[in-house]
Amino acid sequence: MSRLETIIGLEIHAQMNTKTKMFCGCDNDAFGKAPNTTICPICTGHPGTLPVPNAEAIQKAILASLALQCTIREECHFDRKHYFYPDLPYGFQISQYDFPLAEKGTLSFEIHDSSGNIEREGTCGITRLHMENDAGKLTHRGSSTLCDYNRAGTPLMEIVTEPDLRSSEEAVAFAQELRRILVAVNTSEADMFKGMMRFDASISLRKKGTDKLNPRSEIKNLNSFKSLEKAVLYEEKRLTKLWEDTGGPLKGNITVGWLDDEEKTKVLRDKEGAADYRYFPEPDIPPLQCRKQDIEKMKKTLPSLPRAMKKHYTSLHLKEKQAQQLIDQPKLRSIFDAVYEKTNDAKRAASFVLTQLLGFLNAAEKSIDDGPNVAALLELIEQIDNGTISANAGKEVLGVMVQTGKSALALIEEKGLRQISDDRVLEDLVRKAIESNPQAVASYKNGKEQALGVVVGWVMKESKGQANPAQVNQLLRGALAT
Repeated sequence: MSRLETIIGLEIHAQMNTKTKMFCGCDNDAFGKAPNTTICPICTGHPGTLPVPNAEAIQKAILASLALQCTIREECHFDRKHYFYPDLPYGFQISQYDFPLAEKGTLSFEIHDSSGNIEREGTCGITRLHMENDAGKLTHRGSSTLCDYNRAGTPLMEIVTEPDLRSSEEAVAFAQELRRILVAVNTSEADMFKGMMRFDASISLRKKGTDKLNPRSEIKNLNSFKSLEKAVLYEEKRLTKLWEDTGGPLKGNITVGWLDDEEKTKVLRDKEGAADYRYFPEPDIPPLQCRKQDIEKMKKTLPSLPRAMKKHYTSLHLKEKQAQQLIDQPKLRSIFDAVYEKTNDAKRAASFVLTQLLGFLNAAEKSIDDGPNVAALLELIEQIDNGTISANAGKEVLGVMVQTGKSALALIEEKGLRQISDDRVLEDLVRKAIESNPQAVASYKNGKEQALGVVVGWVMKESKGQANPAQVNQLLRGALAT
């Protein structure tokens, strides 16, 4: 129905990359570890235990808030949010409600076309950013459910947006830019494969031209950009049909789950309100004080944010798509930056890193983490620049480095790729090339510049590609000028 407008707001839970959990000293990295091995009486909610806020988590949450242009409250406090799940040991969650850490931010994002070029830009308001501890994890096996409390107590940032998004495309673009920012300021790894970033999407419909917000459907725990896109599209179509059938919006707020395998939503329950959670200030944690001078100091430590980085890379004449690749993959970006710093040639660095290196990694079905490190790659470039090997031989060496993990120097010696730069040896090859290619030599002397390539090619073939092509070219021109 073209007369209807889709209204979307997001709640994003991002796990902070601290060493320990939110309110205890347990290891915060539980991924891949045996169930219930990174727990203690505090994070499992034993009676009589007292939570102690993690200073590192608070600092990271403040940095994320500043990167999102939020206002940091000078005083905030934790609250108890009461609800029961088997994987929430306390029987309540320590969160923040009426006095969150930060409020009233904004985030700008870009919509790209299939070629990676900017199609349009959008902006979404940030209502609040607050801290809380995560629940554990449930695994369902037939009629039984297993509880793993390793994740219980993990420090989370919950970022709540204004209802400013109007399509699944905008929701995904916003979420992607948010992830880039959190990674850039080193507050979260935001690895969705490991469950470090999850989305709840609230959707409602209204007639175009009106301002009223109607009851909404909240889709819970979406763990990938693809799931976010598909779930929002599905629920948008479902609510549109419901409007057509009933002549109006939902009668009340509801919570739905997304079934990935079936690619559809399932109604779970009516949406809870603040009264259902019975919020009240956490009595075991005193209010937090955030001094203005401390906030200003932290603001000065913020690194370049993704949009600024993108502007920098496009100013080097990289394509939009290439710049986006570097922003989305921090390790790839660090490699590119190191190669660019050594060569002072962005085009060459892009060819080496984004074309050759990634091409060999993809062919070998390896990730950037499995490939040569920065030092090994710079050593290879050094061998090309100092004339030890040719650029073509360098490409061959890079491919074998990716496959074997061997160093550039070891491969150069092993494969006999060291470039011939001795003038006496090259002069002898040039003399023989002139004698062996009289027709090409005559054509060159008659003004056909391209004929010189035939003679150069003969030298390269005779030297098995090891002759320095620049020197060969120079010596040939000198010999044929007489």
